[in-house]
Amino acid sequence: MYMARIIDLKTFTDKRGNLTVIDRSIPFDIKRIFYIYGVDDSKRGGHRHRKTIQAAICIKGSCTIYNNDGTKEEIFRLDKPNKCLLLEPHDWHAMYDFSDDAILMVLASEYFDEGDYIFQPY
Repeated sequence: MYMARIIDLKTFTDKRGNLTVIDRSIPFDIKRIFYIYGVDDSKRGGHRHRKTIQAAICIKGSCTIYNNDGTKEEIFRLDKPNKCLLLEPHDWHAMYDFSDDAILMVLASEYFDEGDYIFQPY
């Protein structure tokens, strides 16, 4: 079983700016992409999955992700668009402390399925 972990996305930088590449960095086929923005002081998420693997990238601003895999609790701060948090299905997670300009993009291994969500925390 894998644990939640940060991966650095390949980024090319020169005088014109930065280009970050996602392909071949994500260890699953992407079936769903969504993004969260305009968040007040609410918590988002608050669930884990039966099947879905997720990759979370704060492409603008910053946010914090609490994670509990059933044995270990961790807190991850996403504050760079080349930093990606991989979340396994067993990872119960909640996102909070969004900066005013935050845009959190999430890539998912499965299409949306209401039955895939488990809201009960460990």
